[in-house]
Amino acid sequence: MALSEVLEQLPAGVAVLDPSLEITWCNDRLRELAQSDELPIGLGFYDLFGSPEILGPDLCPFHTAIGRAQPARSTLKLDEKRFYDVHVTPLLDGETNSDDGEVGSLIALVRDVSSQVQQQEKLNAIHQAGLELGDLMPQEILEMSVEDRIELLKAKISHFTRDLLEYENLEIRLTERETLELLPLLAIGMRDDAANRKLFARPDGNGVTGFVAATGKSYLCEDTESDPLYLAGAPDARSSLTVPLMLHDEILGTFNVESPKPGAFSEDDLQFLELFSRELSVALNTLELLVAEKATTVSESTERILREVAGPVDVILNDAAWVLERYIGHEPDVCERLNQILEHTREIKQLVHEVGESIAPRRSHLPPPGRQQRPRLRDKRVLFVDGDDTIRRAAHELLERFGCEVETAHNGESACLMLRQFHYDTVVADIRLADMSGYECFCQLREINDSVPVILMTGFGYDPSHSIVQARQSGSLEAVLYKPFRLDQLLSELEAALGEPA
Repeated sequence: MALSEVLEQLPAGVAVLDPSLEITWCNDRLRELAQSDELPIGLGFYDLFGSPEILGPDLCPFHTAIGRAQPARSTLKLDEKRFYDVHVTPLLDGETNSDDGEVGSLIALVRDVSSQVQQQEKLNAIHQAGLELGDLMPQEILEMSVEDRIELLKAKISHFTRDLLEYENLEIRLTERETLELLPLLAIGMRDDAANRKLFARPDGNGVTGFVAATGKSYLCEDTESDPLYLAGAPDARSSLTVPLMLHDEILGTFNVESPKPGAFSEDDLQFLELFSRELSVALNTLELLVAEKATTVSESTERILREVAGPVDVILNDAAWVLERYIGHEPDVCERLNQILEHTREIKQLVHEVGESIAPRRSHLPPPGRQQRPRLRDKRVLFVDGDDTIRRAAHELLERFGCEVETAHNGESACLMLRQFHYDTVVADIRLADMSGYECFCQLREINDSVPVILMTGFGYDPSHSIVQARQSGSLEAVLYKPFRLDQLLSELEAALGEPA
């Protein structure tokens, strides 16, 4: 077989050019690539392709090959969808035996790399789209609510999915961590019953979406009519592609696209959607971090306000109990007015809690922020008696985060006054008080209300007056706490004293 016949069989275009870049010979494949019906002998190489844009890496591959007598390559862009790779090899003049001989002709090898370039451009575009998904300016973060940020993210997803990935029907669901329910975030082109369908991250009985959310594996459905996992989504859908939204091995949810054509999705589509889904997962995580940061800020602000309010509120309650003690049976109108003041005073802390919870943002796929769950402690009123202001403040900070209503007294007399006037579910009292021993305080509290559990506290187990021993001998001491107490021990003893929640 002649060399020319071999060159005609090559999948790449081949041309021989003189130093002025005019074509002296070419194979038929080159004419096909140039979409030329005529033999381009004598035509300039770039003229054959209609003066294409030279993308590099070498912006002058022919001149480089001539000047350096070395091969050079570049990529030509003919239009938005056609890209050719050109590899130029210089041929030295045969009359010169030296390596420094002049270039007598050039061989250009031209390959169609349109699909590879378009794929790389799409990958770059997807990466750029991913950066834009979570891109928020500082001013936008300050001005936009969580709901506004979610709507902006959904608008960006819709734009990039349609314009970049060229998918018309899509559904994104996020996994609720506690229940594993797949909550709809965005649905375009889906039937109403499909968009509102309850799905869970389980491999069986929840369609392709549930399978992908449970296993973390992408799923390509070539034909919806024969696929046992597929549940109807878009009208007349014949194929679907579903990928997980993954972040650090955690499955955040699923991204599903559907087409009315059977076998509409290729391995390239799978690669593109998985890449876009990774970028989307990062954007969702960024949004989640912003929400968590705001929730933490709100929680810290609420706790700081409560810390500052707790002391003055306790003083008001102590003083009011003292006044009530002296007016009961004498001035009913005054007592009624004082009780109203007490009721409104107690509402102050509750209102601070409610405002904090109302302005705390709700998160997209995590359980909503709120107080930590200790059902036995919620809405229980605890009287904490200690002469140390630090301990009283700590009682507020530690217990109120679990839904307890904490009130404090600084000595035994105030504690007895408050128990006599108000209802408490349990009392925690230090054994070293300024005005009486721990056992004396214990006995007076039991005399006022023997149904209220009493827990005694002591520092490092020190009990010089034997208050704990005497209280235990009485048979009605609920428990003993040793300062500095551990939070888990404090909570456990309180829960045991309070019993099961109603």
